[in-house]
Amino acid sequence: MAQRARFCVLGAAALALAVCACSEPQPSADAGGGAPAANRAGETAPVVADEEINLDLWLERLEVGSRELYSAREAVVEAVGLETGQWVADIGSGTGLYTLLFAEKVGAEGQVFAEDIEPLFLDLVTRRAADADLTNISAVLGREDDVTLPNESIDVVFIADTYHYFDDREAVMRSVYRALKPGGALVMVEFDIAQGEERPDYKSHVRFGKDAVISELEFVGFEFVGETAVNGLDENYFVRFAKPADSE
Repeated sequence: MAQRARFCVLGAAALALAVCACSEPQPSADAGGGAPAANRAGETAPVVADEEINLDLWLERLEVGSRELYSAREAVVEAVGLETGQWVADIGSGTGLYTLLFAEKVGAEGQVFAEDIEPLFLDLVTRRAADADLTNISAVLGREDDVTLPNESIDVVFIADTYHYFDDREAVMRSVYRALKPGGALVMVEFDIAQGEERPDYKSHVRFGKDAVISELEFVGFEFVGETAVNGLDENYFVRFAKPADSE
């Protein structure tokens, strides 16, 4: 299953028409620093041939269809609180909406990893980064149970409208835990649901609410830092966790 809710908008065949890929290989690195890593597993996303498409139309369907995550994007980015030079992972990056915004925030000295299990989305993010002259973005092909990022390499992990799609949430989040530096931050944005709530169709895929998410992440080892009220987020909550600074 794809990692973001907006993945459901298009099937793989339709999405292939919406993606223009860059043929240059991604750089690699190890956890000790140096050039950014494409992914720890050594996998690279396949190249999709250019097509005559209306890319703006597909991006509108994929991004604007995300409702609050699109309309409140600037406020969400500010709430994440990124600093120049940080390494950030956008897990389930989709079309790269937040990846591109994060890349501007951390600057040329920072690095943003667009992680996804769908190669076609990674192709799209790579092309968008090139079009925007952003050289600090690396595409990472993840797996169903692992985000495939170098251990203790990431300052901030961002996961929005994605967590409830993980088939093995514990395995994925343990890989996120490993990828974060001690003291690193995990930011989660998700739809909230109340017990017994009659959900509209666009929230029918959400299986659990905020308290359950907090409990699961604390079980993995994350410390719950708190919830932030973000202007424009009414149906989604914004919560922050930390990897303990003394973790091994």
